[in-house]
Amino acid sequence: MPVRFDIVSQGEELLSGQNVDTNAPWISGELQSLGLVPGRVSVVGDELASIRAVLAEAAQRASVVVCTGGLGPTTDDLTRDAAAAAFGVPLEESAEGLAQIEERYRSRLRPMPPTNRVQALLPRGAELLENRLGTAPGFAWDTGSCMLFFLPGVPFEMRPMVIQQVLPRVRARFSLEPRRTVLLRCVSLAESVAGERMAGFERPGVTVGYRASFPEVQVKLHVDAGLDGDALAEEAIARLGRQHVFGVGTGPLASVVGDMLRERGETVSTAESCTAGRISAELTAAAGASDFFLGGAVVYANAAKTDFCGVPAELIAREGAVSESVARALAEGVRARMGSTWGLGVTGIAGPGGGSEEKPVGTLHIACAGPGGVDHTALRLPYDRLRNLSVSVALTLDLLRQAMLKRT
Repeated sequence: MPVRFDIVSQGEELLSGQNVDTNAPWISGELQSLGLVPGRVSVVGDELASIRAVLAEAAQRASVVVCTGGLGPTTDDLTRDAAAAAFGVPLEESAEGLAQIEERYRSRLRPMPPTNRVQALLPRGAELLENRLGTAPGFAWDTGSCMLFFLPGVPFEMRPMVIQQVLPRVRARFSLEPRRTVLLRCVSLAESVAGERMAGFERPGVTVGYRASFPEVQVKLHVDAGLDGDALAEEAIARLGRQHVFGVGTGPLASVVGDMLRERGETVSTAESCTAGRISAELTAAAGASDFFLGGAVVYANAAKTDFCGVPAELIAREGAVSESVARALAEGVRARMGSTWGLGVTGIAGPGGGSEEKPVGTLHIACAGPGGVDHTALRLPYDRLRNLSVSVALTLDLLRQAMLKRT
């Protein structure tokens, strides 16, 4: 029999759409990796009766329930009360929980406000789950047929608690055959095209899922235990197009590019016009980027393109700042100026204004200069400003990735 799980996300800000629930998808992925089967995700606001009803129903439906949110010290944090009502027990102060809360404040050199004491209240018989990063302890409740876990809604606090406290308890309780999930990360490939290319791939023990995380598309292969996930990944890569798959089980594109540069002992520098430093920010988001990133310039003004990257003023006057020639010159110029293995140049019209009939909004030119010459791509993007910029960053990084692959 499959072991099913439900997730309950609590908070008026989620129900109203003010905030997006990122907890439920992450928790679902972690539980599925153990071999559990998803049942239902419920979002409920700050109403005691509604929370109690959802918890009671989830405990009847599923073998594992994870509830996030509503453990704070304010009057709209009602999860403790709702859980006690659903289980038919009173709330009691946990001495251990109170000590943990007090210690969190002591470690931050702050006195504990009296209102935070309510966070030490737990349903009688509940198991305390320590929150090492915040002031709201979690707790677990076992009905015999269902394990329920109540965690803070802050992702930074919740995720370590899932990994360190929830998953080990679930493993110990159930005999599970974990499914392997193989994550293929793609760029320059629409989700619909990925779906067409993967048509017919599913077979007994193998299912395929998709997630569009603009401008990236993720293809997930869910593989039963005993099947060769690596061979299936290779088959999927061949279908999707090897040039589109930048990683298998890796981090984001910028980290993949950074790892490639580090492993090769190579460096990169950037000259960005319309992207205004976004490429540099992506490359340096992770620690250790100084191994491969030498520096970059935001060259919005034509004079900056000339002064910093040596782009001839007459070239800009003749071809226009948004042109293949200028993008190439930017990439070559910053590479020479910084002495890097690779140079990236970007120029374009991200919008919403600034376009013309000849060069409408969404016209961008990206270039990558390296030991083998300069690669260039012209783009005509149909999106709004932020999406145009996101695509420009991703495709510039991928242009560098492709250039490095050609030199392996």
